[in-house]
Amino acid sequence: MRIALHAVGDAAQRAGRILLAESDLVALGLYGHGGSHVADRRTIAIRELTGFDILVTDDVDAASAFAGIALDDGLDCVVSAAAVDADLDQRYAAAARTLLVDSGSVSSIAACLASHEVARTDGVAAVTMAWTVPGKPLHRGQAIAFPDPVGGRWGRRVGRSPERIEVPVEGEWAGASVTVLGRVAGESTRRVVGVADHRGHLEGIALAAGALAILAGGFGSGLHRPGDAPEAYLAAALRVGLGVAAITR
Repeated sequence: MRIALHAVGDAAQRAGRILLAESDLVALGLYGHGGSHVADRRTIAIRELTGFDILVTDDVDAASAFAGIALDDGLDCVVSAAAVDADLDQRYAAAARTLLVDSGSVSSIAACLASHEVARTDGVAAVTMAWTVPGKPLHRGQAIAFPDPVGGRWGRRVGRSPERIEVPVEGEWAGASVTVLGRVAGESTRRVVGVADHRGHLEGIALAAGALAILAGGFGSGLHRPGDAPEAYLAAALRVGLGVAAITR
């Protein structure tokens, strides 16, 4: 596989290092950059996308522009931005190409974990998905448990069905946590799954996983989010180092 990478922040730089660990990676093209700080013969500076399979970028401000460039050159595209120009969905679908948005966020990991757990639970009674965001910690709200080193935190509700909780944290750590109440094998269960790691590393995994999931055929044509194919996305994320903790009661 040949992946083009346009990096403006830590997430895409980390995604590039993660992708270089893939044995079937033929080339990692650094699009719009003059060189690489990574010593790897597969890393090359490029100014054109011809010959590459997919473009990955964490440029939120210019996400629509890069998605358009990728489409014009016949590539799939992965962006960390949560939204792009509305017409790109139809344009990608018409070209039988895939555009994956919001693929560099901890919230996308939470959404995919929630979908995975719901699928394995009978008679789901309640689902809560939570993720950290940079900000001043709260001193009241909804209690959320993350794996260490994030630990227990207070969060604020930002949506329902399923219940969605944002948890402000300071510092370099980030996490996602999902709680599902239901029945498994006829018994009532409360299952909590979560991840916690350096924020940049989690975002890098999230971005790299999107590219690998698309290249593995996990998403159809048009515009998608990671939660549209949670199993394919999680499989890719786990393969590149996402560690998940789980407790069942």
